Amino acid sequence: MTATLLTRLLPPAALSAEEFGDIPDAWLFPEEAAVLSRAVERRRKEFATVRHCARVALTVLGRPAGPMVPGERGAPTWPEGVVGSMTHCDGYRAAAVSRRTDVAALGIDAEPHAPLPPGLLARIASPAERNHLATLRHARPALHWDRVFFSAKESVYKAWFPLAGTWLDFREAEVTLDPHRLTFRARLLKTGHDPEGRPLQVFHGRWQVSRRLVVTAVAHGVTPMSRARGRTPRDIPYGMLHGAADGGR
Repeated sequence: MTATLLTRLLPPAALSAEEFGDIPDAWLFPEEAAVLSRAVERRRKEFATVRHCARVALTVLGRPAGPMVPGERGAPTWPEGVVGSMTHCDGYRAAAVSRRTDVAALGIDAEPHAPLPPGLLARIASPAERNHLATLRHARPALHWDRVFFSAKESVYKAWFPLAGTWLDFREAEVTLDPHRLTFRARLLKTGHDPEGRPLQVFHGRWQVSRRLVVTAVAHGVTPMSRARGRTPRDIPYGMLHGAADGGR
């Protein structure tokens, strides 16, 4: 449950939890279970496990966890005053949450550290971005830079949508990866504003490759304490975590 992969990617105001496999007895609210009425078993397990992660993180944050039903564009619903993000891929499920007063938006994504399917990069990257990735591949060919790039764009979208409330195409965010600081910058090419009317122009994020996974995170609008690591259940007394994992319905 300790979010070892997300720890270095998030600010201290964010709390995260992760699993490297499905939890057989992870429970769902009836509203959540109804969403899966036609889903295959694999989908049901990953859906339940990633929400288990979210409930643990929310409980440690001090917020009761209600049903987290996918809303518009599949974005999960969060308790009032909370921002969050979920992600899952083969062998990994994770969630991150924060109070809205501390972080305006969160976006996390995990992907297998493997090349993108043929032809996908050309559809999601501009010529300038493809040149940037070619330079990175030449310098460090062991890394699948196209997958890091894709994951960064996914995190950008997950942070963008709750703020702007509109779709953001892959080509509407220009991403630059820093191979030394393990950070990235996304210049937003689409006009958008947060709920307070402030323009959304640039997102900053962090990335890492570990355990055959690529993990990326964006934390936008962070109050001044943004560089230290985020909190995980490891930082919280065991009794609080035990209650979060075993119930709370």
